Order: sequence, then structure tokens, then C-alpha cells
Amino acid sequence: MPLLEVEQLKVHYPLRRGLLGRVVGTVKAVDGVDLTVNAAETVGLVGESGCGKSTLGRAILRLTPPTSGRVRFEQEDLLALSGRDLRARRRRIQMIFQDPFGSLDPRLTAGDSIGEALEIHRLTPHRTARSTRIAALLESVGLTAAHAQRYPQELSGGQRQRIGIARALAVEPRLMVCDEPVSALDVSVQAQVVNLLQDLQRSHGIAYLFISHDLAVVRHLCQRVAVMYLGRIVETGPTAEICTAPRHPYTQALLAAVPSLDPSRRLRRLLLPGEMPSPIHPPTGCPFHPRCPVAEARCRTETPLLRTSTDASHRVACHLVPSP
Repeated sequence: MPLLEVEQLKVHYPLRRGLLGRVVGTVKAVDGVDLTVNAAETVGLVGESGCGKSTLGRAILRLTPPTSGRVRFEQEDLLALSGRDLRARRRRIQMIFQDPFGSLDPRLTAGDSIGEALEIHRLTPHRTARSTRIAALLESVGLTAAHAQRYPQELSGGQRQRIGIARALAVEPRLMVCDEPVSALDVSVQAQVVNLLQDLQRSHGIAYLFISHDLAVVRHLCQRVAVMYLGRIVETGPTAEICTAPRHPYTQALLAAVPSLDPSRRLRRLLLPGEMPSPIHPPTGCPFHPRCPVAEARCRTETPLLRTSTDASHRVACHLVPSP
């Protein structure tokens, strides 16, 4: 059984105008997503900015209220929980945020930020045990016990992100939702944080849902990839297969834009016209058809389903990709 199962998850926001707040439309940020993450697995979620990746990640943890659907974690529906039960389950799912400075309270030291999680879930019996645990967590992310006394503004971006990882790690989660955790860091620091995440996965057996627009990082870190466009998954499968033989035209365009010094890994550059449509007024039929270079008449009227392509693990939402 998968550790996490997301079924037909939707996050719709009503668009209101006027003094009375009359609803004049709906923003379909996430529009019927199916996704699974297995234990100790890393699944990449990629797509352009504004496609709904971060909203999906926050909806899984119920930081953003879902409109409908189901989120099953360890075979329990998180959307049916509330209060104390939800708080207890959230201990098992943690989030690493994109902005390491904005995710830390500037009034708290690094040690207090980590210790806050320990106190909320009552994981240390007394202050001495708490200090010992904080020092061990800092060491596990490549810092020292001395960093516990520093405030976020006294740390570098990479150090702040390591504090965020230590805080998430403090409650011994089984799954971490990583919302572009390296995009705000320098390239050299990005590699260090990615390697740290891999080391923590090997030592703790943690699963990751890794949200990113950087396909080079996803290729290095993830076993499976889900490609998102305008609130929907358009292709999903093993990373190696997606990166070497993408089937959906949108995935092909994303991969063709990734710089590579290896001629064997270069794909023919595919330029997409225009920008991603507004989620307020999505296109009829296939959401990608206004930008697709191979779209046919059927694509403008019929919405493609996410179906099996080359094998059961590789699925594509495209009318022009034949089934096996």
C-alpha cells in the first residue's frame, strides 16, 4: 500500500467582486489530481510557476483547505480528521518551505524553533533532554550545537534551510513535502542541501514529495516524476523513463529547455507559444491545446484522461499518445 494516496483532489477558490462579494467565477488551482508516494520514495512534482504545485502540497497537509477529494496517509483519510486527531497525524507529515527566512520566526533562536516542535508533541520529558535532542538534530543536518543560540538573521540561507529541515525532522516524520526547498539558495548550497536530503532518507527512511521547477535537481533526486499543468497531472512515471522518453508535448518542452553538456541527453528544443492560460477561464478540452504544436480538433473539445502509456507505471493525459 502507498504511504500517501491523493485521489481527485481539488482546490477551487471563489472569485468575488462588488460590495456584496458576489461570486463571479472560480479559480481552479488544483483540479482533480491523483498522486501516490510510497514509503522511503522520492516523487518529484514539476511544472511552470502558477501550475498549482505548491497549492497541492499545502492541500495535502491541509494548510490550504481542499474543496473535494481524498488524501489518505497511512490508510487514513486526513480530510476527515479535525482537532487533536489531525494534529497527531501532522507529526508524521512535515513540510520544508521554499523561503528559509520567512518560514522561521525572527524572534526565536534556531534552538527554540526546533524545540517548539518537540514541546508541542511532548517528545522530550525535560529541558536537558530537549537540549540534547536539539544538539543531535543540528548535528544531523550538518550544523553544530552553537548554532542553537543564533537567530535567523545571523545565519546564511543554507544554514536557515538546514534549521528548517532539522525542525521538520524533530518529530520523526515518515513523509516530508518539500516545496522548492533549494530554489532560493546558491547553486553550490543547493547541491549540499540535496545531498543532505538524500542522506536523511537513507538513515531515517523518509519519503519525499519534492516540488520543483528545476528538472536537473528532480532527475538527480527522484525515483518518480509527476508533471503538472494548469492544476492537473499530465504525465507521470519513473524518472529515467520520463527524462529519456517523454510522451506528453508539455513534458517534452520542459525537458528540452534543461541545459546539458552531454549531447546524448539533449532533446530537440521545443518552443511553446504564449503563456499558461488563467485557471479562472481554463480552455475547453485538453488544457494544453492552445500551446500544443501538435494539437488536433479533438484536443479542443475532449479532455484527455491520465491513462497508461508504455507500461502500467507510465501514464499520460494526451489523445495523441497511443495506449500499449
